[in-house]
Amino acid sequence: MPNNISRRSFLHQSAKTTAVISVAGMIGGDLLAGCTPAKVLGSNTAFIGFDQTALPYAYNALEPFIDAMTMEIHYSKHAAAYATNVKDAAKAEGIDMSKPLENNFGSISKYSAKLRNNGGGHYNHELFWRCMKKDAGGVPKSKLALAINQSFNNFDAFKTQFADAGKNRFGSGWAWLYIDKDKQLRIGSSPNQDNPLMDLSDIKGTPLLGLDVWEHAYYLKYQNKRADYINAWWNVVNWDFVQQRYEAI
Repeated sequence: MPNNISRRSFLHQSAKTTAVISVAGMIGGDLLAGCTPAKVLGSNTAFIGFDQTALPYAYNALEPFIDAMTMEIHYSKHAAAYATNVKDAAKAEGIDMSKPLENNFGSISKYSAKLRNNGGGHYNHELFWRCMKKDAGGVPKSKLALAINQSFNNFDAFKTQFADAGKNRFGSGWAWLYIDKDKQLRIGSSPNQDNPLMDLSDIKGTPLLGLDVWEHAYYLKYQNKRADYINAWWNVVNWDFVQQRYEAI
């Protein structure tokens, strides 16, 4: 794993960690080429920008399912690097960083690999943090629950298909629940730091729920047992946030 930081050092840092302020949920901007941009979710939400925002819970908030050390390294090292690097790339390539990051994904193939990889990494992680919260899990409600049942027969079938998308992603990448241009729910996966908003993605739509299946998201606790990580992750899914995204589109 990158970042040669000792376990003792991170345990010491984790012990000093306090809860950080909560940050509002976010929704994509120019989501699909040729489609109307998605709506902002409301006065307490915003598009995803180029800066890393505060983690909406303490590093240890998602234990025992995701351990504090993994969260700290994941957020403060991996995700922080994406945020730094995407700004470097955007500056070099003349991108207006006052506008939403996702506005660039519909034409990401025109930009450098540095912008694609780090822009995707930053966006994906900013979404990922908000797809989780303490004392969460369970099942979705209302319109989202109905849509999942209509699209995948039932919630258990949805979980199985989504988990398979994560388990079967070769190498590193993401599993997604997304909504396509026909307003249909879909499940798929993308390699590396790609996402369904990108013009070169094999799957295209608006991400509603994303799961990081890079090894740095789970290896300290689960080693090579990605399936165990995915099974545990359902206990921290923030369905309120996912529903909010769904109802805003």
